[in-house]
Amino acid sequence: MTGLLVGRGNLSAEPTRSSQVATIWRALCAEAADASANDAVLNRALNSAVLYHASFAQALAQRIALKLANHDLDHDELMSVIAQAFINDESIVSDAAADLIAIKDRDPSNTEILTPFLYFKGFVALQGQRVAHWLWHHDRVHLARHVQSRISEVFGVDIHPAAKMGKSIMLDHGSGLVIGETAVVEDDVSILQNVTLGGTGKETGDRHPKVRRGALIGAGAKILGNIEIGIGAKVGAGSVVVDAVAPYTSVVGIPAKPIGRRHSNLPGITMDQTLSEPEYII
Repeated sequence: MTGLLVGRGNLSAEPTRSSQVATIWRALCAEAADASANDAVLNRALNSAVLYHASFAQALAQRIALKLANHDLDHDELMSVIAQAFINDESIVSDAAADLIAIKDRDPSNTEILTPFLYFKGFVALQGQRVAHWLWHHDRVHLARHVQSRISEVFGVDIHPAAKMGKSIMLDHGSGLVIGETAVVEDDVSILQNVTLGGTGKETGDRHPKVRRGALIGAGAKILGNIEIGIGAKVGAGSVVVDAVAPYTSVVGIPAKPIGRRHSNLPGITMDQTLSEPEYII
């Protein structure tokens, strides 16, 4: 593609050879070129965000740094920090690619890669948290805290740097999301806005929820304590969950209770939020 320039430093090459990252990068460039051709006003923005970069890793690092830089830690300083994380942990970039595919597949308002990459704060916030997570586990706690604070200030998303986030995750809208220090969110999970994965008080240690693969957490749900939300579980909007949720089970209410028959799919992928199954679990 014309217009691509050689990138800076070690980010000029893909940090992973996975076909998924390569596919995402080609799609992102193609969509950016089409958007630029369609509206010349966006040429500079799209060149800066995508087309002037040599890899998905470089474009992603630029996007995170552009959003989170401030007078305390400027763009170039953040780029250097993000580059270190990407180079030392290639899964950060490949997980970001998987997140973009998840958003494209699950969000009915979006049919492309470019829009979430540029505009969806849940996506960019999650990638920033991945960088903060790497810093946290490499004895750079205060820098991790700084990144966390900036993500919270800019996007209204507060995910502790120590929280363990899987891949193919969709944080839909993202606004008001809070995820605590010892929380775990596994692969293929979808979480809507104003969700809390929190503790129940001042207890210490392992005190936050574990959300297993393919679960769907509805808007405004509050999940509190070191409890497990099972594989393929579904938490209804506005529910308050204080007890473990069995796999493939829907819960709703305050406090949340099981409702309907157990299902067999992964609602985190299908985005099926219906809670109208006719038979209640005994």
